Amino acid sequence: MNAHQSVPSPAAAEVYSFPPAEGDVPSGRNRWLKPGLITLAVALAGVAGWKLLSPAAPPAVTASNLPEVTVLVPGTTMLADAITAPGSIAAKRDAAVGVQGEGGRVVRVMVEPGQRVGAGQVLAQIDRQVQTQEIAQLSAGVRQAEAEARLAQANLARAESLVAKGFISRADIDQRIATRDGAQARVGVARAQLGAARERADRLDVRAPAAGLILSRNVETGQVVGPGTGALFRLAEGNALEMRAQVAEQDLARLKVGMTALVTPVGATEGFRGKVWLIDPVIDPANRQGIVRIQLDYSPGLRVGAFARARIEGGETTRPLLPQSAVLADASGNFVYVLGKDNKVERRSIVVGAIGDAGVGIASGLTGSERVVASAGAFLKPGDTIKPVLAPTATR
Repeated sequence: MNAHQSVPSPAAAEVYSFPPAEGDVPSGRNRWLKPGLITLAVALAGVAGWKLLSPAAPPAVTASNLPEVTVLVPGTTMLADAITAPGSIAAKRDAAVGVQGEGGRVVRVMVEPGQRVGAGQVLAQIDRQVQTQEIAQLSAGVRQAEAEARLAQANLARAESLVAKGFISRADIDQRIATRDGAQARVGVARAQLGAARERADRLDVRAPAAGLILSRNVETGQVVGPGTGALFRLAEGNALEMRAQVAEQDLARLKVGMTALVTPVGATEGFRGKVWLIDPVIDPANRQGIVRIQLDYSPGLRVGAFARARIEGGETTRPLLPQSAVLADASGNFVYVLGKDNKVERRSIVVGAIGDAGVGIASGLTGSERVVASAGAFLKPGDTIKPVLAPTATR
């Protein structure tokens, strides 16, 4: 019966693995058929294995394979146009007070740092014993000259009364007039010398050139000082201080004299109100910054030389507002990633404005209608294609 069967399929090859029934004698054709079927099955299995091991073609890129990135359309928001800048506290007019006269040994220092003084107030006294004796000598000389002048005047008066009687010639009168005038001149010289001595003595007192606040004291009792000693005191004229804020070049054009500012020293819990009184006309070529001077009234919380931060109020303006995670920076400056055609990432340079709790105001570079990458910008590069996911309004 098996001799008349056709070649079975690989699936049916197992039929021939059963031993023949008892009494059946396989023919010669059947003896060769079974090995042939096994060879065919092995060949088919090899072909199937080759197909499994051969590399498959890469799948086509679809939208489902693109990374999902949150983007937002910032629009515009009314923001306080404020500029924040660091700086230090200094005296608006820092006057150095030193020795005016010859100098000498300091016998008394009368003020301390932080004390307010008036114009002409004595700050320190220098020993004047020698000058006192000189003044006494010159005072006696003045009195002597005045006595001689009075005597010369009396002699002249008596001589004039005798001229009419012919007892004294006119030449004698002229001589007595000259003597009287010389005596009066010597009085003037003596008085001038006395005045100069008193002025030199008065200049031994170190006085405040103007009303203000004593910032520092660099002299002690017993110290010998002179014109070359240097400043004995530093005085803030008019009790006026200032903060010298360092402002970026691009922000200077937005500032004007008279703008209000809030100055907060490092470590302080409260700020101090002031006004911009001067914008320096020079930009530092090294750091591209300028100095904005903010005038402050003296307060115990303000210390000259202390570091502080100023917030200069410039009114209100309408600008795009972004979360801080959307703003990136490198050596070329600040930038954001926006989506262009076909959802490709593009770099956009920006100028940062006011920074606050609500986010970062963009002074220039964006109109507010762009789709901006809200985060994950550090993992992207220009030209990447993404699948944008618009941020809900509540997260903006």
